Amino acid sequence: MAVDELQAIIQRCQILEEADFKGEDFNLFQVAGQKCLEDGYAAQLLEVIQNEKNKVIIKNMGWNLISPLVRCIFMYKLEDEKREHCLKILDQLAQLCNPKELFLGLLEQIEQTSGEQVCQTVMLLLQPLQTVLLKLQNKKAYSVGLSLAMIMNQLTALPVPYTKQQIQEDKLGLCQCCNAVVDFAKPFVNEVVKNMEKSSEYNDMELKEELLKFCMKSLKYPLLTAQLEQLEGIEEHPFRRFATEIIGILWDIRELIPLVFLHRKGKSPHWENQEFADVEQKNSADSLACLSYLMFVQHFGIDYFPVVFSPSYLLQCNMTHIEVLLKRTEESMLSKGLDLFESCLLRMEDNSLLHQYLEFRDFIDVPQDLVKVMTLCPIEHLRKKSLNILQLFIGKFDAEGKYTLFRCLLKTSNHAGVEGYIIKNIKDQIHLSLTKACDNIWFTGHHLISLLDLVLLLPEGAETDLLQNSDRIMASLNLLRYLVIKDCESDNQTGVWTTLAKIEQNFLKPLHVGLNMSKAHYEAEIKNKKENRREAHSSNTVCSLTVSGEKMPAMTTDMQLQVLHSALFTFDLIESVLARVEELIEVKIKAVMDEN
Repeated sequence: MAVDELQAIIQRCQILEEADFKGEDFNLFQVAGQKCLEDGYAAQLLEVIQNEKNKVIIKNMGWNLISPLVRCIFMYKLEDEKREHCLKILDQLAQLCNPKELFLGLLEQIEQTSGEQVCQTVMLLLQPLQTVLLKLQNKKAYSVGLSLAMIMNQLTALPVPYTKQQIQEDKLGLCQCCNAVVDFAKPFVNEVVKNMEKSSEYNDMELKEELLKFCMKSLKYPLLTAQLEQLEGIEEHPFRRFATEIIGILWDIRELIPLVFLHRKGKSPHWENQEFADVEQKNSADSLACLSYLMFVQHFGIDYFPVVFSPSYLLQCNMTHIEVLLKRTEESMLSKGLDLFESCLLRMEDNSLLHQYLEFRDFIDVPQDLVKVMTLCPIEHLRKKSLNILQLFIGKFDAEGKYTLFRCLLKTSNHAGVEGYIIKNIKDQIHLSLTKACDNIWFTGHHLISLLDLVLLLPEGAETDLLQNSDRIMASLNLLRYLVIKDCESDNQTGVWTTLAKIEQNFLKPLHVGLNMSKAHYEAEIKNKKENRREAHSSNTVCSLTVSGEKMPAMTTDMQLQVLHSALFTFDLIESVLARVEELIEVKIKAVMDEN
């Protein structure tokens, strides 16, 4: 019988001194104890462990029971009495065993768990692990750091619940587990706080650094991925509570303000391998970006916030974080980047951001990243939001800043729709300059002429793909039409009349040639398709189309003809606006000649 075997081993070891225990004794104790648990004799094993006479044996050998004990706890149902006995055994082992040996045994169990049992195992072992760590005298900070790192590494493999339903269900127990880990860390936070209060020159930085690492990891996972908006029907949002606790720890260990405002990265280890160094830097950047989002968008820790910084300085501080988030493709991170950017911009007054800020690399890179979101992101509401934020960003700059930004985006966007949008903005700024009493030198005169050189031209002359560039071309024609109508040749505030010959040479004439070529090509294609359809005696002939290596849905001849006619309609539209612009120019020139 398993209990008898265990008793025999116990009696044999009771007469031995602690130093005389052999490897064979450890093995026999582990086998007998495991058999007791597996055969359902947990109550009898508990009695053996609680017996004062066995204290030395349990201190040295008890940690060997951790693995079978955890297996049995998960095997029994919650209400099973045997499970209660197993939990009491676990508690007793935490009190009686050698802390160093038990610490390693508990960590080994956490490391070996996987899948659906990760959170269950972590939550089961957190209390005994905390008890053991509090007993450790040597290498306590290292052991706390190792424990937190091991736990977070195991949790990182789990998907973060994102929707309201997923958060409420919490199938894998991640929401509950994250908050349990924070409670686990609190005694060590209190120890650091107590020591800092005792001495203003707190020298034992090891434990503080380990807690800082834990907070940085928590910011990257799960908080960077988590949905942190208030959700109707959820009284206490688990990730919002977790975020509050992490911000609280950073404040308590006096690291919150340095991280947010002084861009302190923490003590990064020196890596000989550059690849490891890059990973460390990226993880730190992600964590700091999430921290800024929590502070400036969700207002966690806002009570600690020193209200002495200007909105433009806060924007400058956050541009690095915004750039990090906008380069990601995951919805949760992209949306955080857009929210952070919008929040910083809304604090500012229009036209208040000085053009000198564009000398910072981030102020040029971020709008380019925003353009990529606008044009490449598959999520519609994020594309629309990024467009609104780009307009907001433009509106915050002074006139020279807007001018510089327009030039930059025209050169870098490589997207006709974005270029058309920027050209429309240029038109709006010219309108303000012409209608306001104060003279704006950046959108009139020689500065404007320099900008029009980028706008009123075809990228590849007459051979430009007019269909692909139609948004840009229409916006350019509308701008030119506005300038001709609004600015008289006698005033020539915009300088458009001075540079008219150049505009005709670089834009209007090549556009005429391009339109003729494009229309002829598409008309020939339509004629060809119609002839082929007649020969096939069917309109159901299909055409296969491959884009980026992926086969697109087949197009019938009728569908192809519809696309070709749509292209012709676009060319007709461009041609009609072009004719109107040339007519206006001719009328204005004739009027001046008549006056003369």
